[in-house]
Amino acid sequence: MGWRSVMITQSSYLSLCNNALQIRLKDTQAHVPLEDLSILLIDHPQVTVTSQLLTAFAESQIAVVTVGSDHHPNGVFLPFTPHSRVLKVMRAQLALSTPTKKRLHRLLIQQKIINQASCLSLAHHLDEAKILVNLATRVRSGDPDNLEAQAAQLYFRKLFKDGIVRDQKRFYNSSLNFGYAILRASIARSLVSFGFLPAFGLFHHSEQNAFNLADDLIEPFRPLLDRWICVNYTAEPENDLSKNDKAILLSLLHEDTRLTSHSGIESSCTILAGIEATVMSLVRIVQGSAASTLVMPVLDCNISKIKTDDADRAPEEIE
Repeated sequence: MGWRSVMITQSSYLSLCNNALQIRLKDTQAHVPLEDLSILLIDHPQVTVTSQLLTAFAESQIAVVTVGSDHHPNGVFLPFTPHSRVLKVMRAQLALSTPTKKRLHRLLIQQKIINQASCLSLAHHLDEAKILVNLATRVRSGDPDNLEAQAAQLYFRKLFKDGIVRDQKRFYNSSLNFGYAILRASIARSLVSFGFLPAFGLFHHSEQNAFNLADDLIEPFRPLLDRWICVNYTAEPENDLSKNDKAILLSLLHEDTRLTSHSGIESSCTILAGIEATVMSLVRIVQGSAASTLVMPVLDCNISKIKTDDADRAPEEIE
């Protein structure tokens, strides 16, 4: 799969030329080899895309993200089942047992809360980080105690200097929503590429959501975006998202992260490659590999420094 992300913010004509994306503007043109491209984001109402290019995108497993009148992602064009063993993966996914789904969901929520704790620790909120680590150890299969929501309430209250309410109209919320949408589209692209039906989730099961499984897998990736925004915007801008802000958020996909499967902190990969590693590990799990574990992103922080005695307690399993 490709490793570059491209955002179109001007009136342009997009076509296929010598197995490359050709971008024609008024006075200039540019080319991006399809083998390098992972995601194309179109953020302008006057962009023409040829059907030949869309076909080539599908064959090369390239996702195209569109935005609405509010300039936030509202759609994604994905390849149609290009995996060589798509039926085998689909059958295995649909046959996944409820206990296994709950166990995987618990692992995702635990890692999400641990990454949130790391994010708070890096922001020097050590007391709150300790609380989140302890909450992570108490997550049970299916999260019947709704510890994910309890963690989120504390986390977002401390993450930004004046706190944040997720439905407020402000820059931080706009940047979070935009970034999460990009992560979601990237995960959906990878899921389809490996033969999954993204509408069938582990925990999420809305009949109106075509990407329930992507919404499950995105959870431990969210704090990576949260930290990225805190680092790049220490003071909240008063303006809405600009083209430059969106380019900064899109570049997150190419930042390094560590994975739970890595042996040491020196081992890392891009977040885009980490998404692929997560989905590949899920393929092995649904196909019944007993030795397989779910690979998830790890926010760089020495989590042992913020552990408490209670944090060493093994989580209870309820299937």
